[in-house]
Amino acid sequence: MKIYSANFNEIFDRSVADYHKTDDVDAPMNNPYPEKSFENILYTKNWIDAVQWHLEDIIRNPEIDPAEALLIKRRIDRSNQERTDLVELIDSYFMEKFADVKVLADAYVNTETPAWAIDRLSILALKIYHMRVEAERADASASHIEQCTKKLNTLLEQRSDLSGAIDKLLNDIEAGRKYMKFYKQMKMYNDPSLNPVLYKK
Repeated sequence: MKIYSANFNEIFDRSVADYHKTDDVDAPMNNPYPEKSFENILYTKNWIDAVQWHLEDIIRNPEIDPAEALLIKRRIDRSNQERTDLVELIDSYFMEKFADVKVLADAYVNTETPAWAIDRLSILALKIYHMRVEAERADASASHIEQCTKKLNTLLEQRSDLSGAIDKLLNDIEAGRKYMKFYKQMKMYNDPSLNPVLYKK
């Protein structure tokens, strides 16, 4: 079986590590992969996830100024749209990659596309990084460290299982045992012509 996920995880881990060199939601992204390459798209996707992760932390500060919170909420909304656009770009890559595959007569469509599974792999890279930080905190109690270590081990197991499932899915598509159907998300809240709060103004 061809292993695709090792490359995905390597790129996501690199992006997470690069983001935390500054740990600043406004830091510029220096994508190390060639422009328009598949690796560049994956790195960008995870960087956006990392920024949004920390924006979600910031907005939960009970002492945050309401005006600042609103600006961050708007930024998160834009980020969600960018993330969705990139997931759809990843699926477009696979649609093109497997366009010439002869689909078997008994082939069937998967419950989710490869890109949405890869999206979860990107988020797992962030969960693993932050849970490892908590498990290794010098100022934390023994109980905290024990609980976070258990959670970290669960996350690592989850990444292993998800990676295997993604590899199986992509190999099945490549062999014609499954096929892709690509539905755009068609998010309505960002579209002034579809959100009643916006078009009734």
